[in-house]
Amino acid sequence: MGASERVVPEGARRRRRPTKGGTVLSEQLIVETTLRLIGEHGAAALTVRRLGAALGCDPSAVYRYFKDTDELLLAVADELIGRTLNSWRPTGDWRADLRALGLRMHADYMAHPQAAMLACARVTGRRHEIRSVDAILGVLRGAGFPDAEAVRIYHVFVDQTLSFAALDASTLALPVRARELEARAWRETYARMPAETHPHIAATSGVLVAEMDRSGYPAALEMVLAAAAGRLAHVRSGPPGA
Repeated sequence: MGASERVVPEGARRRRRPTKGGTVLSEQLIVETTLRLIGEHGAAALTVRRLGAALGCDPSAVYRYFKDTDELLLAVADELIGRTLNSWRPTGDWRADLRALGLRMHADYMAHPQAAMLACARVTGRRHEIRSVDAILGVLRGAGFPDAEAVRIYHVFVDQTLSFAALDASTLALPVRARELEARAWRETYARMPAETHPHIAATSGVLVAEMDRSGYPAALEMVLAAAAGRLAHVRSGPPGA
């Protein structure tokens, strides 16, 4: 899409006639269809022509909603954030709330690994992302973290979650054969290392193979939450402004 294309205001975007499939175009429909196509074919295969075919409309109609494919991908990234937020219910227990949100974020990205690899590194500046930033900072400030601490912990919490999501999504997006070889390497190489040459791998091989077969995110999340709890205890026990 050309950056010079004119994006029509929201109120003027509705098509006067349904698409060939009998639906009326909307930004939400385009985003949902894009998310489905990325999941089926990967981001590299996403084209406006293919999107138009899936929507049952002329590809140029997409230009009325998004000036280029990058803007569309930002909208997809924001859609994933929105889905997570809409299913998250904070309880007032900051540690439990961040745990629930982090695990839900990670799981939602794993449900869309192809899109996750694109979305995790982007700042959308859109509605759902703004809601999420405000909500997480609200949880931390409400727990009693000073503003500088709240921002720092927010940064670590979000970047850790997105980093693991991107890493784990890249594994899920591998061809089945490649994923099988990854798993076999732990079972057939590391589990058989002799103690004479690699004593520490040999001593922990059973635990190592089991651990590396799953995501490290839940454990990493608990480490961050424990560190944050330690910081909060320090703030509460120290003099004002510490």
